[in-house]
Amino acid sequence: MNVESFNFNHTKVVAPYVRLVGVTEGLKDRVHKYDVRFCQPNQAHMPMPALHSLEHMIAEMIRNHLDCVLDFGPMGCQTGFYLSVLNHDNYTEILDVFARTLEDVLAATAVPACNELQCGWAASHDLEGAKAIAQDMLNRRDEWPQVFADENDPDNWLS
Repeated sequence: MNVESFNFNHTKVVAPYVRLVGVTEGLKDRVHKYDVRFCQPNQAHMPMPALHSLEHMIAEMIRNHLDCVLDFGPMGCQTGFYLSVLNHDNYTEILDVFARTLEDVLAATAVPACNELQCGWAASHDLEGAKAIAQDMLNRRDEWPQVFADENDPDNWLS
């Protein structure tokens, strides 16, 4: 399949995790794309209003810690997000920046750009729900580097 995640066995992962999906190289630049998985695929998902608020907050706040962020966007399955960064390959720093950003979410008193001028569905937000999801993710930070229950299982990837 052409889409990386369609070749990835979602039944073998253990969320939460932060996984490097791939690196796209141009003439001068490299884009690193990460799968930032909050929920166990096919077992749990984030409610849309909370996910929407979390997306707004992280997309805005992560740029306060890292100036090479290209995009932070939700997965349609509502289990996580994709983070794309330019010319930055330090995985440990990505994890640290993400943790600091989640701490910013916990301190937030409002969702940025939560209005009809700046958002396409401004009525669909949940600040407290987003904070609860962020807290759960932060509580499990030590699990982020581990993607699979068995990293050596040949069935982690589909043929």
